[in-house]
Parts: sequence; structure tokens; C-alpha cells
Amino acid sequence: MPRGDKSSYTDKQKRNAEHIEESEKNQGRSEAAAERIAWATVNKQDGGGKKSGSANKTAAKTTKTSKTAATKKAAVKKTAAKKAAAKAAPAKATKKAAKKTATQAAEKATTKTAIKKTVKKAAKKTVAKQATGKAASKTATGAPAKKTAATGARKRAAGKS
Repeated sequence: MPRGDKSSYTDKQKRNAEHIEESEKNQGRSEAAAERIAWATVNKQDGGGKKSGSANKTAAKTTKTSKTAATKKAAVKKTAAKKAAAKAAPAKATKKAAKKTATQAAEKATTKTAIKKTVKKAAKKTVAKQATGKAASKTATGAPAKKTAATGARKRAAGKS
């Protein structure tokens, strides 16, 4: 098929090209420019000739449209994110500030729980020391016995933590 042959186009595509060509001529374009624009428009809309025997262009068209759809979705997401950021800007809650606040809150929570745990451990140790001290004083009469019982309690408490 020689270059510029329009035999692979459907009648509908040819009519559409004629209509576009007339419209371009009415706008003051030359004959050649109007024809070039008309067929370029038809090719862009339909992906070229569609008659049987012509190259199948539906696969290329579908991939092209899926790419443009993905691009449009990404653009919509970006604009939505920008709008959300613009709304948050007057409240001075930028991402950085929000992240910093969240980090500080998490640190406070972990420090509080750590403090509670250490206080509980210390309380248990003192209770254990007092209990072993009382038991040792009741059972043992001499000072060396009290000393060894207290040492044993300290070692057990140290082993638990």
C-alpha cells in the first residue's frame, strides 16, 4: 500500500475526515493543511484505518488508553494531596509537625510505661527485702544469719530483673 493511501479507512472515517476538512477550510486554512489536519484528527481519534486487512491497531490503542487513564488517576491523587495540604496549611499542621507530635506522644507513652515498670519492680524488691528480713530475724538469732538472708534476697531479686 503506497504512502497516503486511504483504502484501509472505513466510510465513516472518510466522512469524518471530509467534515473536518471542510471545517478547517472555513476557518481559513489552505486545502493541503486542511486535509492534513483532517486525517491527523481521524488517526488520533480512531488509531488509523479499521477495514479488514489493515493492521490491527486495537491492542496498541488499549494500552495507550490504559496508560493515559493511569496518568490521569495519578494526577488526580496529586491534586487531592495538594488540596489537603493547602487546607492543613492554615492550621499549621504540616506533615513534619504532625510526625514530630506523633513521635513525641509515642516517646511519652513508652517512658510512662517504663517508669511504671521500674516503680513496680522497686516496690516488689523492697517488699521482698522486708519479708526476708522479717523472716530471717524471726528464725535466726545472730547477726550473721540476718546478713546472709538479706544477701540471698538481693541476689534473687537481681536474678529476676
